[in-house]
Amino acid sequence: MRLTSPEFKDGEELPEKAGYMEENVNPQLEIKEVPEEAVSLVLIMDDPDAVEPAGKIWDHWIVYDVDPSTEKIESGESPGTEGITDFRETGYNGPNPPDGEHMYVFTAYALDKELGLPQGANKEQVEESIEGHIIEKAELKGRYE
Repeated sequence: MRLTSPEFKDGEELPEKAGYMEENVNPQLEIKEVPEEAVSLVLIMDDPDAVEPAGKIWDHWIVYDVDPSTEKIESGESPGTEGITDFRETGYNGPNPPDGEHMYVFTAYALDKELGLPQGANKEQVEESIEGHIIEKAELKGRYE
């Protein structure tokens, strides 16, 4: 499985519009080579570099029960049920690093089941639900300052 974006390459700078203080819209993403046996997808965007200033990995976007046939997620589009982020909001909450450049990680998981969680589940609830059900995963990283 592969997760890519036509708006930035892995490890390169995220588009400015993705920032929380800018347009606050997710970059366009493309998901390729999803395993045939996948029943649903999960997408999580977080900021591991936030551990120093925030004391934890900061959750920016949590989407679950995404149709496994989804190949493209347009900018500003949500493809599934959205969880609550560390901004205490559902939906995409873009980068807003308080201390310089951070590396943001988008992770797509192919699962052998739908989660069926209500809207607003947090990352911990999603991670508990996907445990033992991950068929494959893919990552895409982008920097933002």
